[in-house]
Amino acid sequence: MSDILDGVTTFVRVVETGSFALAAERLDLTRSAVGKVIVRLEKRLGVRLINRTTRSQSLTEDGQAYYDRCVRALAELEAAEADLDSGRREPKGRLRVSVPQCFGHHCAAPVLLELARRHPQLTIDMSISDRFVDVVEEGFDLVVRIGPLADSVSLAARKLGTQYASIGAAPAYLARHGTPRNVDELRGHSVIAYVRGGMPMPWDVVDVDGQVRRAQVHPQLCFDDMQGIVDAAVAGFGLAWLPSWLLARHAGKGELVTVTENCFRPAQEIHAVWPKSRYLALKTRYAIDALVAGIPPMLGAPAAGQVKPGQASRSSASLQNSNVALATAVRVGEGDTNDPHAVVQ
Repeated sequence: MSDILDGVTTFVRVVETGSFALAAERLDLTRSAVGKVIVRLEKRLGVRLINRTTRSQSLTEDGQAYYDRCVRALAELEAAEADLDSGRREPKGRLRVSVPQCFGHHCAAPVLLELARRHPQLTIDMSISDRFVDVVEEGFDLVVRIGPLADSVSLAARKLGTQYASIGAAPAYLARHGTPRNVDELRGHSVIAYVRGGMPMPWDVVDVDGQVRRAQVHPQLCFDDMQGIVDAAVAGFGLAWLPSWLLARHAGKGELVTVTENCFRPAQEIHAVWPKSRYLALKTRYAIDALVAGIPPMLGAPAAGQVKPGQASRSSASLQNSNVALATAVRVGEGDTNDPHAVVQ
């Protein structure tokens, strides 16, 4: 029976990833081993399941029919395990998590470390990086994302909070160059920019009227890491957009000050995202609940007049993409069939 299940799991993984190589990586096997499992499965069934060439693969008609049934069978096994999970008080096993770098170090990691301390049978494997990971293909149980979420039929999400941002600078820099009071006065100042995809992110500013304007600035320094940006700002290199929670930490020590209360960056919602399934593992549920409880107090309240997602006139369309709709429930345990935390990403 175990050989049958191994073959089924491998076959389903090959179909889901669309690649023997990716399936092998997910299953911690060699590509050759995955190929042999599929060959044995086809020999046992007496049919070809996958047409494969050196460059591509596709399901045969028999393969598609078998895949559909395998998915349903594995879902039932997953349901049985979830029912057992619901009867246990302690989450356990390996939980793979991906979190953004600076936010991960300062906010998400402390919450998850406390979760691990309270539940010693839970092993947390945490990737802290600004790299955009593929949740399903890379085998993550849970990721944290900041900003609008794209539509997805394979992922679910739950809002953790809203991140606001303000312009910060070192007191010494402002003493030398003056303090800008509005968007127009940002021109000519030295700025520190965040880089994504090899390009500096534009300085889109929401003014007091809710209008989004692009400030004409020329970065002296660029970083693909928020911690590098805040370090450069503290060192007096110029103005920097910083998450309000991070700026507040350094302002409290006298290292940075908020430059202007008349300009803000469009706020970003923060979500926990996980592979959509009818049943949610107990370990994942515990981690989500811990983040929902622990993250909002760290983010703080917006400054007076600060724009929430969807309020700025020019940016409302893009920001509203992050207001995800409630979706079909993710079953966690017995009788829990309408989980309001599950949303379509």
